[in-house]
Amino acid sequence: MSSSSRRPRGASLAKSGASSRHDSADRRQQGTAAGRRDSTAHEKPSAAKAPSNKMPSNKAPSVKAPAIKVTPARKGQLHPRNPHRGRYDMAALVKASPALAAFVIKTPAGSESIDFADPMAVKALNRALLSRHYGIAHWDIPAGYLCPPIPGRADYLHYLADLISEANGSQLPAGEHVRALDIGTGANLIYPLLGNRSFGWQMVGSDISAQAIDSARAIVSANLRLKGQIEVRLQADRTRHFAGIWGADERFDLVLCNPPFHASEADMARESQRKWRGLDKSRQQRGNASRKGRARNAPALNFAGQAAELWCPGGEEAFVTRMIQESCNVASQCLWFTSLVAHSASLTGIRKALKCSGASEVRVIEMSQGQKVSRFVAWSYLTPDQRRQWGRDHWQGK
Repeated sequence: MSSSSRRPRGASLAKSGASSRHDSADRRQQGTAAGRRDSTAHEKPSAAKAPSNKMPSNKAPSVKAPAIKVTPARKGQLHPRNPHRGRYDMAALVKASPALAAFVIKTPAGSESIDFADPMAVKALNRALLSRHYGIAHWDIPAGYLCPPIPGRADYLHYLADLISEANGSQLPAGEHVRALDIGTGANLIYPLLGNRSFGWQMVGSDISAQAIDSARAIVSANLRLKGQIEVRLQADRTRHFAGIWGADERFDLVLCNPPFHASEADMARESQRKWRGLDKSRQQRGNASRKGRARNAPALNFAGQAAELWCPGGEEAFVTRMIQESCNVASQCLWFTSLVAHSASLTGIRKALKCSGASEVRVIEMSQGQKVSRFVAWSYLTPDQRRQWGRDHWQGK
């Protein structure tokens, strides 16, 4: 196993550069209940008390609006720890997964690449990347399911690692003590795979699709090193994100999500056409004709995807807003809730929901890959002192 697939323990983030989506755009509790306020309104003021590190309850929060901190992207650069910075080493990838060789093409400049408009080529590339960098020997997805570009997915996780490290003195906590929940994990299981193999996190993935769950479980079963590291749960209620899969006394250090970003099937079709034209134009400019014998007929998203993976009523704005509303019910059971946001226009409604959520802190963290800028939103119901106490309680001295 290569050094890039080993799991770091307590690694410092300071030396690699502090905090520096997904493919579509490229993609708290401090108030008291109103009744208590009324009952204490006429009491005599008491002496000032020291700040409390007591975790917030899971009751309805106040509507005090938190400040929203925006962290700009590093232009054109993936996260400093991301192993996918720079060009792909095709020779090394073919060595890790020989099946990729059938999809390698030469560019006019003489370098090796693949036709990114070919879903089969993208799938073969993913297998090679997972094998070489993450030690995943067996990975497959059913036809028509989302085949994600790995570099951008990995970037999200590296920024999340920076986020939780703040509660641990800027040191990455030992992976086996970190628990993360991926909402909408999909048939590809990509975030749990990368989270566990990059950092050793204990991962839970959920999805509303039984077929996607079966595929995700098959990936875990096919890789012995994932045994006991990744759990997959079926969300039986399509209208819920947390209820039904989050145990009453269960805690997660992180919630992550790559939500369906289109608001309708028609929106999804238009985006498919736009991406197809862009990819075809790029191929023509590079002189990358399709490999012989592989004709391309009807347009399709080169990374594929089922309807539930790509669109939902109201799109990502409505999806993330429901996440925010539900997160109030488990406010004290999670350090940071997060979600990718593909379209900057979606931030307006999401910010409005967060201002009403009772969150103690809200952040928008931008990421960059080439000319594309993506972002994720993060919110916590814990104060800075409570977050540091969380780190001491769950990570330190273990």
